[in-house]
Amino acid sequence: MREADLTTAKDLLRFITCGSVDDGKSTLIGRLLHDGGLIHDDQLAALAADSARAGAKDGLKDFALLVDGLEAEREQGITIDVAHRLFATGRRAFIVADTPGHEQYTRNMATGASNAELAVILVDARKGVLVQTRRHTFICALLGIRHVVLAVNKIDLVGYGQDVFDSIVGDYLAFASALGFASIEPIPMSALHGDNLVARSPNTGWYRGRCLLDYLERVDIVSETTSRPFRFPVQWVNRPDQDFRGYAGTIASGAIAVGDKVVVAASGHLSRIQRIVTHDGDLARAAAGDAVTLLLDDEVDVGRGDMLARPTERPALADQFAATVIWMDREHLVPGRSYVLRLATQTASASVTAIKHRIDVNTRDHMAATTLELNEIGFCNFSTNRPLCFDAYTENRRTGAFILIDRYENRTVGAGMIAFPLRRASNIAWQKLTLAKQDRAGLKAQKACVVWFTGLSGAGKSTIANLVEQELFARGRHTMLLDGDNVRHGLNRDLGFTEADRVENIRRAGEVAKLMVDAGLIVLCSFISPYRAEREMIRGLVANDEFIEVHVDTPMQECARRDPKGLYAKAREGKIKNFTGLDAPYEIPQAPELRLSTLSEPAERLAAQVIRLLTDRGHL
Repeated sequence: MREADLTTAKDLLRFITCGSVDDGKSTLIGRLLHDGGLIHDDQLAALAADSARAGAKDGLKDFALLVDGLEAEREQGITIDVAHRLFATGRRAFIVADTPGHEQYTRNMATGASNAELAVILVDARKGVLVQTRRHTFICALLGIRHVVLAVNKIDLVGYGQDVFDSIVGDYLAFASALGFASIEPIPMSALHGDNLVARSPNTGWYRGRCLLDYLERVDIVSETTSRPFRFPVQWVNRPDQDFRGYAGTIASGAIAVGDKVVVAASGHLSRIQRIVTHDGDLARAAAGDAVTLLLDDEVDVGRGDMLARPTERPALADQFAATVIWMDREHLVPGRSYVLRLATQTASASVTAIKHRIDVNTRDHMAATTLELNEIGFCNFSTNRPLCFDAYTENRRTGAFILIDRYENRTVGAGMIAFPLRRASNIAWQKLTLAKQDRAGLKAQKACVVWFTGLSGAGKSTIANLVEQELFARGRHTMLLDGDNVRHGLNRDLGFTEADRVENIRRAGEVAKLMVDAGLIVLCSFISPYRAEREMIRGLVANDEFIEVHVDTPMQECARRDPKGLYAKAREGKIKNFTGLDAPYEIPQAPELRLSTLSEPAERLAAQVIRLLTDRGHL
C-alpha cells in the first residue's frame, strides 16, 4: 500500500510507543518493521552501514536508527522528537508515533498521544514500572486512548523469567486498571532479538498470548467519530468569485449530507447544506475526517473559528469551563496570567481563574496547588475573553482539546482537555447599555484612553503621572490616576508580592482602568507591572488606539540611589522578598509608545512629552 493511501484507509490504526528513556521504543518499531518484511532492500543496506558507523557490536543492526532521525538522537541514543512511521500489512494499515521517554520531552509524548487509539507502553524488565511509566500511562488515559499494550521489554536480560514478567504486570495493573482503559494486553518481548514481535518466541514457552503484530492487526478499534454529533470547525472562507461562498475545513465528527439543516453554533443562525465540494467533485454526503467545503442555502455570517452543527445537537457555548491541563513549560503556570488558547479553529485569550487541584501521577491523589510546574497535571477553571464552542473531551477529542500559548514568546506551554462548562458561564449575560463610551467621552470633549506608566520602583512613574494629570486638569480634561501603592490600600489590599499576586494585582487594576475608559475618562496608571504578558493583557482589554505604554526608563542603580521609600535598602537587608530588579525580574518593554529617560531631562519636560503624544493621537 502506498503511503498516500494509508491515511485514507478504512482500517487504519494509529498507535504510539512510549515509556521511560532507554526502554527500547525505537528499537521495537525498527525490529517490527524488519521482521515483518516491511523494509526495502536499500533501507536495509543503509541500516547496516549506519549501524556499523554507530558502533553496533558483533555485526548486529541497530534497529533504532530506522526511527531516530535527528542527529542529536543518534548521538545520545535517545528519542527527542516524535517520529511517525506509516506501514501496512495484509490486514491493516498503521501509523505509529515513536515518542520521547525523557521527562523534559513529555510535551512531545502528549502530542503523539493526542491522535492515537492505542499505546504500546514499554517497561524495561530489569527496572520495572517507573515514575515515567505511570506518567505516560496517565497521560494516555487523559488523552482518550482506549487500548494499551504493556510491552515488558528486554525480557532476555532477566533470563526470560516468568516471575519477573508476572511481577511487573501486577505492579502495572494495580496502577492502570482504574484509569478506564478498554483493554490492557501484557506481552513479554525482546525488541533487540525479536522475541514475541511478529511470531511467538520459543524462549517464552510459558506465555500463551499473542505476539505484538498479531495483536495490533486484530485489536478491535471501533471508531465512534461518525456516530457522534456533527461538528465542522470552519478553517477559512472560500470566496474565489462573487458567486461562490464556501466554508472550508475538516469534519471533526459525525456526518452531513446535502439538504441537512445546520446551525452556526455561536450565533444560532440556521441554514441548510446546499453543496459539499471537494477537489475531486461534489459529494452527496461527507463524514468525520473528510476535508470539504460546505455551501449553505443562506447568506449567514460565518467566519474562521465558527463551528457548524446540527440544530438538535449543538455544542456547549461558554466563556468559562473546567479542564485538565498538562503543563509543558519550564516557566510555571501563573493563575490570572493571560495566555492564548487555541481550540480547533478558535483562538481566544484565556487565564486560569483557579487551580482546583494537582494530580499525583503515581497515586492519582488530588493535591493542593497554587501553580503547575513542568510536566505536572492539574484540574483548573478557565475564563476566556469570548465564548467558545466545545464539547467535553470524553465526548469528542477533536472539539474538547486545546493548547495554551505564551502570548509574548509564542511557544506552546500547556495542553488541556475540557471537562464541562461552568454553570455561572450560562447564568451571566452582557446587559446592553444605551450609552457607549464614545458618548461619554464626547460629552467631555476628549477621547478616552489608558496611559500605562511602567518602570522600576523609584523610576519616577508617579511623579510624571501626577504632573500629566495636573496639566490635563488645568485644560479641563476628565481624568483618573490609579497609583500602584494607593490601589494596594483598598482594592488589592489582600495581595502580596508573589508572582501570582503581582499578576492578579495588574489584572484587577486593568479591569478598573477598562471600566474608566468606558466612562470616557483619560486613565493614568502608574504601576511597576514587571511582566510583559500582563501589560499586553491590559492592552487587549481596550481598543487598539486606547492603550499607550510609557516606559519610565531609569537604571536600577539610579533608582536604588534615590530610594525614596527606602525599599531597596530593606530588600538588600532581606526584609523584602521578591523585590523587582533585585530578586524578581523586570521585563523591559520592547516597543512602548513612549520611552522616557529620567537621567537626561527633568520630570516637567517628560510630562510635556506625554501631553504632546496625547494631543498628536487625538485624545485631547
